[in-house]
Amino acid sequence: MTVRYLHTMVRVKDLDASKAFYEKLGLREIRRIDNEGGRFSLVFMAPPGQEECPVELTWNWDGDEGLPSDSRHFGHLAYEVDDIYEMCRQLQDSGVTINRPPRDGHMAFVRSPDNVSIEILQKGERKPPQEPWSSMPNTGHW
Repeated sequence: MTVRYLHTMVRVKDLDASKAFYEKLGLREIRRIDNEGGRFSLVFMAPPGQEECPVELTWNWDGDEGLPSDSRHFGHLAYEVDDIYEMCRQLQDSGVTINRPPRDGHMAFVRSPDNVSIEILQKGERKPPQEPWSSMPNTGHW
C-alpha cells in the first residue's frame, strides 16, 4: 500500500489575517473551495513550486468559538528556509512575534493568528550564532 502526504488542516478564526500570516512565510493560495451549504471555506496554501505540500485553512463562516485556543495538542507545521535569520527578521519586521528565536542558527518557532505553532528550520547546516537572536529569550508558548 502506498501512502502519499496530502495536506495539513488547521481551523482559522479570521481567514484574512491567517492568509496574510502564511503569505509572510512565502506561501500562496493554490486552491479554494467555498461551500455555501456547509457555510465554510477551505483555502489551500503552499510554497511556490511545492503545491503537493499545502496547508488547508478551514474557515467556518458563522464563527468558531473554540478558536483561538492553546492548540498545542495540534503539534506544529514545519517549513525549511534558506536563511533562518533573514526569515525571522522579515517576520518580526512585519509584526510577528518570534516565540522561540533561532539562537542555535537552526530552529525557530512562531504562532499564527489562530495560535498554530509554526517551526522554521534552517536548510542544511545550522548557521553560526548571531545577534540579536543568540541572546533573545523565548516569548510565550511555542
